[in-house]
Amino acid sequence: MTPSTAETGTVLITGAGRGLGRALADLYAAAGFRVIACTRQGAGDAPQLDVADAASIAALGDHLAGVPIDIVINNAAIRGDTGGLASLETHGFLEVVRINALAPLLVARALRPNLLAGRRRVIANIGSRAGSLAEGTIDDEDGDYAYRCSKAALNMATVKLAQDFRSDGIAVLSLHPGWVKTDMGGAEAAVEMAESALGLKRLIDGATMAETGSFRAYDGRTVLW
Repeated sequence: MTPSTAETGTVLITGAGRGLGRALADLYAAAGFRVIACTRQGAGDAPQLDVADAASIAALGDHLAGVPIDIVINNAAIRGDTGGLASLETHGFLEVVRINALAPLLVARALRPNLLAGRRRVIANIGSRAGSLAEGTIDDEDGDYAYRCSKAALNMATVKLAQDFRSDGIAVLSLHPGWVKTDMGGAEAAVEMAESALGLKRLIDGATMAETGSFRAYDGRTVLW
């Protein structure tokens, strides 16, 4: 028997139109969750959301006012330029930081009332080991300055949110999905999308306040900051 959404809850996922976001949306739907799959285009009952636009994020909060949400997955991200310091450009750098680091903060603020009305109360920020000061350049010399800096900033955002939301009973996680075979990761990536999505869902579903503010990989390993 498929569990009812009343038993499993509601999950909101940003960047759910393709790739890992789509895979997570499909997994949660199959598990009986109500899935609010946010995309820039919007489709059917799914609300339109452009995480690069603060007004769009605020509008999402207004649109969902009074709707209990159990889990928010901040998945939407872009990589930006990979040419190293020589090709670093101000507008592009700031755009990556706006989408990858600032938007999850704005989403968390906009949906805090919804999480408080939910039962699970989990925010999962899909980060990257590329943002780890300790591990981010191990066997990895890509010149993606903006992406790495944005994911390092997202790690601090996770820690700050965990601190601020502790009294609300909202657990906040930073999760590394692995080098996944997606449009961003490329065909040479080491981890199949289904494997990553299953691992991430397992961590999210098992999250308690004991894990809030932690940085974990899809396979359960703790990632060093």
